[in-house]
Amino acid sequence: MEEQNIPSSDHLDETTNSNLNDTTENNSEDFKNRIDLKPLQDSVEQIKQEIAKFIVGQNEMIELLIISILTNGHSLIEGVPGVAKTVTAKLLAKTMDVDFSRIQFTPDLMPSDILGTSIFNVKNSEFEYKKGPIFSNIVLIDEINRAPAKTQAALFEVMAERQITMDGTRYDMEPPFLVFATQNPIEQEGTYRLPEAQLDRFLFKIEVDYPSLEDEVQILVDNHKRQDNMDFSTITSVLTANAIKKYQDLIKHIVVEDNLLNYIASIVNNTRNNANLYLGASPRASIAILNAAKANAAINGRDFVTPDDIKRCTKAVLKHRLVLTPEREMEAFTVDKVVDQILETIEIPR
Repeated sequence: MEEQNIPSSDHLDETTNSNLNDTTENNSEDFKNRIDLKPLQDSVEQIKQEIAKFIVGQNEMIELLIISILTNGHSLIEGVPGVAKTVTAKLLAKTMDVDFSRIQFTPDLMPSDILGTSIFNVKNSEFEYKKGPIFSNIVLIDEINRAPAKTQAALFEVMAERQITMDGTRYDMEPPFLVFATQNPIEQEGTYRLPEAQLDRFLFKIEVDYPSLEDEVQILVDNHKRQDNMDFSTITSVLTANAIKKYQDLIKHIVVEDNLLNYIASIVNNTRNNANLYLGASPRASIAILNAAKANAAINGRDFVTPDDIKRCTKAVLKHRLVLTPEREMEAFTVDKVVDQILETIEIPR
């Protein structure tokens, strides 16, 4: 009877390890051959470093604002006075080599103060359109809820379609075009509630809280060293308009599995059938969650979306789009609690 050459256990272990190593190397090579996200990650890190020259903490706000830039979406920043809402938005704009415009909203502000107006030219006896401050790349609207409904409505077209129609002529905005708006949630006198149609045009509502004790100590130390002088000229531009467009296009190629698309749809659909809500989210919210999750995956070095990316962005996308029932409002219930309940109820894809 012929002897069979049975490989030893040591040999089997070596072969198995070799195969595992080959598989790992192949997987590694496959991963490296996907979307190159290193330049994007480096740019995001540089932006954070530049902002950190003047801002301590507020990492959540900064990261969500960066995501809004990558997804070409507007952001509403809400917080009490003095928590660096306006300064952070200005610093972020300074890290980009694009035009920046700041508009202070007041109760007497008219639509023409934002969009521009036609002025009669005596020399040629014709009306000429003088563009308003909205014609910029990054537009910071400070205290957006202080302007009346007529002025708020002037932003509808430009925020949704990135164009302005004046006297029958269409004027397209130069990309990138992003609106960062701030508002104070506490003061109600002399303010106007933003219409739901306008709120829906914001990708995120970013709520800014007070800094921690450690962060506030560091703020005082930095302010003392600077002698209360904030010289924004020290901020270095990291991104050009072309680079922003390139990264925005790159985000669109992030992989999203079908079960994750169903997960997003289920979350948004639940808001429309939720007993705690008077108004649910629209399909625009579904698209916003999808795009934000892609950007979140990209800045974390992944070319594919995970459920955690979706959960991380969902609250910022939904909190300004949902309206509680009157009964829930009287019970001091919050939209955040409803979103948390929805995320706990819906099964996470595996």
